[in-house]
Amino acid sequence: MTMATKHEIVGEFREQYYQGDKEKKSEILDHLEVVTRLKRKSLIKRFRLLQTRRSFWQDGRGRPEYYGADVTAALKEVYVISRGLCAERLKPIVPEYVGILIRTHDWKHREETTGKLLSMSLGTMKDRIASFGRTKAGGGRSLTKPSDLKEIIPIRRGPWDNPPPGKGEIDTVAHCGGTLFGNFAYTVQYTDVAAIWTLLGAQMNKGQEATRQTIAKMRSRLPFPLAGLDPDSGSEFVNWHVKNWCDENGIELTRIRPYHKNDHGRIEQKNYTNVRKLTGYIRIETGARLEILQKIYSVYELYVNHFLPSQKCLEKKRVGSKYQKVYDEPKTAYQRVLEHPGIKTEVKEKLRLEHAKLNPKTLQQKIDALRTELFRGAKM
Repeated sequence: MTMATKHEIVGEFREQYYQGDKEKKSEILDHLEVVTRLKRKSLIKRFRLLQTRRSFWQDGRGRPEYYGADVTAALKEVYVISRGLCAERLKPIVPEYVGILIRTHDWKHREETTGKLLSMSLGTMKDRIASFGRTKAGGGRSLTKPSDLKEIIPIRRGPWDNPPPGKGEIDTVAHCGGTLFGNFAYTVQYTDVAAIWTLLGAQMNKGQEATRQTIAKMRSRLPFPLAGLDPDSGSEFVNWHVKNWCDENGIELTRIRPYHKNDHGRIEQKNYTNVRKLTGYIRIETGARLEILQKIYSVYELYVNHFLPSQKCLEKKRVGSKYQKVYDEPKTAYQRVLEHPGIKTEVKEKLRLEHAKLNPKTLQQKIDALRTELFRGAKM
């Protein structure tokens, strides 16, 4: 029984207690001692307090609430702008989000509320975020098929060993809805291993030449030179169109072991966070809807690389029957590029100028508007 319930029970006997004689009051106190398990003196004190008040008293015991509803509302605004980052990744980026929103006059919260938000601990942030709603999506299907070139393109074995910027994992995601028949769109996603820089492209079907063209466009948007691609054994990547193009441009082409998706841990996880959470499982089969998807990715690339921190696994060790992973501090891909000694200074300066013009709230609003247009009338 909670204290609030006990208060209500005491309140129900208020009038009877005030109007009763000594024996009646004693009888009421005996009854309440059994029901509420409160001490007799405590019950008498509560009845005396109720004589001077029209409603139930507020229990003033315990630590007063520090992070009120205003701080929770401010946290939720940042949480929504980040598209639902976990507390570990959200906490280090909150000061930058708030600073940009204050600069652009989009931050409407009081100075006291802002100070509390910036000083909020990771544990408190976890508790508050746990109460926010999350969107769940259904499952999908794998469309990877083997290719004749699998004997020529070498298999990358083992984990990445601190490669230089420009080497990354690449994969496709199908937007087929509930059926594989007919024409439908695919998303091609690249994730750099060193800088966690993400590139996204959309195309109709997964034709070999179409995939090569998508990769060429993504290469032109990468801040640093593309040095290596590591796909699975899907025919959209393991073909002569892509192989010859990589050879001509000095790009190393490897592939993961068949049926070992753990070798593609980075890209497989990002296929959900960057594609499925963004586009869902709708069917995209028209040129108009494909164009909207391409517009979304042009905005989302800026958003995810400049304002969504990620963590890299530094160490994985076995402790008893379980594995323990050690991660680095959450950083955005933009921050990792600025800190990497192997990337040219002029590239970093160009990114700084671009970053100064960006606003995460504006980008998030553009993404939401385009997603609404994408989902309008869509098939599953």
